[in-house]
Amino acid sequence: MSFEKAQQFLDLTTYVMAHRSGVTLADVEERFEISRRTAQRMMQALEAQFPDTASGYDEQGLKRWRLQTSAVRDLLTLSPEELAALDLAIETLQRTASGLEAAELRRLKEKILALVPRSKMARVETDHEVLLEAQGLASRPGPAARIRPEIAAVISNAIKSSRRLRITYHSRGAAEPSMRVVEPYGVLIGIRRYLVARAKDDAGGPLRHFVAERIQSGELTGESFVRDPGFDLHEHARKAFGAFHNDTEFGEVVWRFTPSAADHARAFAFHPSQVFESQPDGSLIVRFWASGHLEMCWHLYMWGDQVEVLAPEALRKMVLLYRRSDFPALP
Repeated sequence: MSFEKAQQFLDLTTYVMAHRSGVTLADVEERFEISRRTAQRMMQALEAQFPDTASGYDEQGLKRWRLQTSAVRDLLTLSPEELAALDLAIETLQRTASGLEAAELRRLKEKILALVPRSKMARVETDHEVLLEAQGLASRPGPAARIRPEIAAVISNAIKSSRRLRITYHSRGAAEPSMRVVEPYGVLIGIRRYLVARAKDDAGGPLRHFVAERIQSGELTGESFVRDPGFDLHEHARKAFGAFHNDTEFGEVVWRFTPSAADHARAFAFHPSQVFESQPDGSLIVRFWASGHLEMCWHLYMWGDQVEVLAPEALRKMVLLYRRSDFPALP
């Protein structure tokens, strides 16, 4: 067995051990970017090498493999690259005003380091310091709205326990803040952070987005609620260009980048549903479905006159007068 295959097999073993509910062939295909047949061979090899590998079918009829052996734990260690990635994630969260999540990830890092034998850490720590210096680990300071840690904590607790949340919220344009009781479903994080929730007295009504930084106080009411089983936060987030949703704006968005900006635009992930269409003249058309015209305007402004909005008409009119030609560089 080659070194690369041995490393891949060790990674597979670690991957299966890390998932208590087990992994499917589709999980293995996605994780290792391999074909179904290769995934099948890998799982057969896992069963052959570890007789205590358990398998069974879940409620959806998918076969899942589980592995609880401790036989490979002594072979596992933390690489300098993995340690640097943790530091980068912590620093990025801190810079984006996600202090609560940064603190939790920092504690996770400490627990991982505590489990790694000291005899294996000396070289890792040395290489880690060199790697950080070479990569210049220092997230670029930038604009980010801040939310108080105690507000972030109570929102997190309410979401995890499916309990109603009483908030004092200052809506934009309102003279005074008001008290509301909401049923929280999740948080969307962008330049701003939005609490996705439904008002207690609006059962079956639409989900609303509350700007988290405008929540002045929050507390658990002690009342639980039943979440809509059909709600998926990730699918909900896909309906927006950024973090802000507006159902009346949702529709197909079409942008055309000039030939000189086309290659640069291809390097961007504008939206999960995006489709690129190369044109005969060298320009690039990008299509996706989303709402959030104002956030689109903020982004499009950075492209100057190198992008044209083809649809929707409302967005085209919003940016038409702001397509500047004096920008020295693209985003």
